[in-house]
Amino acid sequence: MQQNVLVIENNEANLDIVSKLVHKAGLTPVRASSLTAARVLFAQMVPESFLCAVVAYALPDATHGEAIDFTVNAYIPTIVTTENLETATRDKVLAKNVVDYIPKENAQIYDYLNRLIVRLERNKTIGVVVVSNNRRYRRHMSSLLNRHNFVVYDCLSAHAAMAVLAQHIHVRLVITDNALPDMSGTQFVSHLRKAFTKEQLAIMGIADDQGMLMSAHFIKSGANDFLRLPIYHEEFLCKVMQNIEYIENVDAIRRAANTDYLTGLPNRRHFFYTVTVAHQQLPETQALAIVDLDHFKQINDTYGHEAGDMVLKTVGNLLEKSFEHDVLSRFGGEEFCVYLPNHTHQQAKQKLETFRLALAVTPIAIGEAIIYASCSIGVSVIATQNIEVLLRAADQQLYLAKTRGRNQLCCDATAVLA
Repeated sequence: MQQNVLVIENNEANLDIVSKLVHKAGLTPVRASSLTAARVLFAQMVPESFLCAVVAYALPDATHGEAIDFTVNAYIPTIVTTENLETATRDKVLAKNVVDYIPKENAQIYDYLNRLIVRLERNKTIGVVVVSNNRRYRRHMSSLLNRHNFVVYDCLSAHAAMAVLAQHIHVRLVITDNALPDMSGTQFVSHLRKAFTKEQLAIMGIADDQGMLMSAHFIKSGANDFLRLPIYHEEFLCKVMQNIEYIENVDAIRRAANTDYLTGLPNRRHFFYTVTVAHQQLPETQALAIVDLDHFKQINDTYGHEAGDMVLKTVGNLLEKSFEHDVLSRFGGEEFCVYLPNHTHQQAKQKLETFRLALAVTPIAIGEAIIYASCSIGVSVIATQNIEVLLRAADQQLYLAKTRGRNQLCCDATAVLA
């Protein structure tokens, strides 16, 4: 992973501020107060270890942006900062192959810089599709996106873009012109909205100044945003960032709502959604297990609730490793649920018994003490289209496992249609 950020800034206060922002992003600042010092530091390190460089336009030994040329020529994504707000300086900087240009005019600029640094690592896994019949605009937008480490797919037509979306699930943004060879941009947007919500895929429309109403047409057709041509570097990248972050924020809220805060497993609500929506037609061969920790109250009473939390986390981790292709949930308290679609009676019993035995021999460190936990498992393998029937049957088997002495698995293999 690229952990280093080269910071070239002769103002000590600015150097400290940018270094703190780099640390905040979980990265390591490599500080230099001049181009000469930067050259020496860079020569001593592995070039591939640098995620990016934050470079001041004017330095004592590089007064006209020579440090920018150094980092760009070294193939380091370069963010330029400057106290000069003149248009001529901006144009000169943006003519170079830089990530972005940031005038140091207020405190909010540093917040933007922090987001930009974080994005350069995150963008490596995010796909963006650029769709335009105009080669010059398409190449220009693709170039800007590549500088920000996005995975870019450049397409001539709507159908080519749809083929890319069908193949690559990591695409989060589509940027489309209106004049496409196979359909209009607004028709394309409307078509995409049948398959993707605004929370799943962001869409930005683009058109020249002659199409004054195109912004409204695109938005009404389902686009998240709109840009007028010609593209302005800063506006384009700010809007791209905002739309990507919108989708990420919605994803984060959804994960928080569907995830158990302690173990990181899906919660009960997400379990029912997954089984009843993702598996709308339950398979004839299936199993559902309820896993309940034995004597969990004694662990809390003896070692404290922090110990109980550590046991639950350990169980959650072991469940994820043991059932990575199945549907898991923490149902609440010390109770977990595992749904195993397309598993025979014997396959389900074998996987669950392997888990039970593994848990019993897993040491759990509680301070200086080592404790062990066990569980009782009730399994239902009845053929039914009703998840509630499966749960009730598994609960009955769990009760049986408890009454028989705990730390064991009980399974009802009787085929019953509900």
